[in-house]
Amino acid sequence: MTESLLVSLHMPKTAGTSFADALRRIHGAGLVTEYQDMTMQVPRILREARMLASASWRLRMAWNPAVTAIHGHALPVVYRWAWLRRPTTYITWLRDPVQRAVSHYHYWRRDYDGSDPRQPLRNRMLREHWSLERFCLGPELRNVYRCYLWGFDPNAFAFIGITERYAEDLQRLPGAGWSSCAETRLANPERGDRYELAPGLEEKIRAHHAADVRLYDWAVRGRVGAFRW
Repeated sequence: MTESLLVSLHMPKTAGTSFADALRRIHGAGLVTEYQDMTMQVPRILREARMLASASWRLRMAWNPAVTAIHGHALPVVYRWAWLRRPTTYITWLRDPVQRAVSHYHYWRRDYDGSDPRQPLRNRMLREHWSLERFCLGPELRNVYRCYLWGFDPNAFAFIGITERYAEDLQRLPGAGWSSCAETRLANPERGDRYELAPGLEEKIRAHHAADVRLYDWAVRGRVGAFRW
């Protein structure tokens, strides 16, 4: 019988680096990480075209029985297109969209000189000295969750963890062994703190990313009822 495949979507700044460590403990050499595409660095049309262009490589990897888990920023719709002839489970983690966006801004500004040609949007942000408000309220990274879920039904996830309750939710994952990872420290412990924002800015960000807020709230409430964008 073909072993099942776990596809883990790493939404940016949602403890995905820490979760990769947990996946390595469970899957060992069967884990493959996917970060080569720099998914959100390019406009939507180019991003989706890249997914299509690289789909054949991804699908060959997914068909490899030695691969038991895939974790990274690749859009999960690629694996749905594959009609994989093996059981496939999709999971992801979400964080409060306002705090996630602010964390994303500070991460892109930290310890980076703007010289990597694979990161045109990040380079532009630094070159143009974007403010936090410009980053969070601009069109480029609006509703990041929805961008990653292009063509993919959120109801298809077997598990959606909430970053703010990471250790607790880790133990809810389908399969055995996750409880042994519950004490793993977050790779970026500042995620346990909330960023303080100027009066009114949080409400503006929440309104600008309304689709992501709806998805996050649905997941926090236990995914009651079917989700619709």
